[in-house]
Amino acid sequence: MSSNIFSGTIPALMTPCNADRTPDFDALVKKGQELISKGMSAVVYCGSMGDWPLLTDTERMEGVERLVKAGVPTIVGTGAVNTKSAVSHARHAAEVGAHGLMVIPRVLSRGISPIAQRNHFSAILSAAPNLPAVIYNSPYYGFATRADLFFDLRKEFPSLIGFKEFGGHDDLRYAAENITSQDADVTLMVGVDTAVYHGFVNCGATGAITGIGNALPDAVLHLVSLCKKAAEGNAEARTRAKELEEALGVLSSFDEGPDLVLYYKHLLVLNGEDEYRLHFNETDALTDAQRGYIEAQYQLFKTWYADWCGQGGVLAECA
Repeated sequence: MSSNIFSGTIPALMTPCNADRTPDFDALVKKGQELISKGMSAVVYCGSMGDWPLLTDTERMEGVERLVKAGVPTIVGTGAVNTKSAVSHARHAAEVGAHGLMVIPRVLSRGISPIAQRNHFSAILSAAPNLPAVIYNSPYYGFATRADLFFDLRKEFPSLIGFKEFGGHDDLRYAAENITSQDADVTLMVGVDTAVYHGFVNCGATGAITGIGNALPDAVLHLVSLCKKAAEGNAEARTRAKELEEALGVLSSFDEGPDLVLYYKHLLVLNGEDEYRLHFNETDALTDAQRGYIEAQYQLFKTWYADWCGQGGVLAECA
């Protein structure tokens, strides 16, 4: 696999909120810079984690432009309810100097039609032909991109260099067996936090897009480093990577549910980042029970991780 913008560990940024429930772009840029300084290779904005359905196109574009101007390597999400809007985001990304595109399937209208999706993907890729791009495969979008469609598009658009898989273990294996193993220049990215080990060790992934990494960047970077070493055949790294992924399991699992942004924003508030306290819809909120559960799991993980890291060996080497 080649090294490119879709390699390494990449957090999907959330959009912080001002008191009037407009985007706080200063806080967005600050978070992006902080995560890059921690060792993340790039950021994604504006994907599902960024609440793209709740922002205007203008707001999303401003966030992208602000990140790029601040020197943050930025991959732009193209989620939209129509192809025209998705094309606008792709074109804008190229104009302002973004570093890559995350091509998201057409939603709501003809979403299960392969022909409609091919035309949708083609329009996005045509709008920014010089930006490297990955197709984002997720059951939540209601359409599974398979190898025949991927390589049909790749013949026409060499900028399509990767596949981001959010569908879980079975779909990651499908992508490895049928897409990335067919072309060594195509990158596989793990798109769900619960499948990092499987993606890197069993499927040859070279990158991961993370949600929990916004709140626990050091632990997620540690996990990816261990997984990379395990993928080389290191037995100790394999054992330790499994231990860390299991310990992160509950926190990572929120990435798979509809309240993922609510949960991960709450963790940032617990970290002292109060600009993530509000949501764009006033009624969007965790219940008291949900908050109590994630807070207990967060504290448990942090206590365990501090103790575990002190054991040395490959843990220290990969930290």
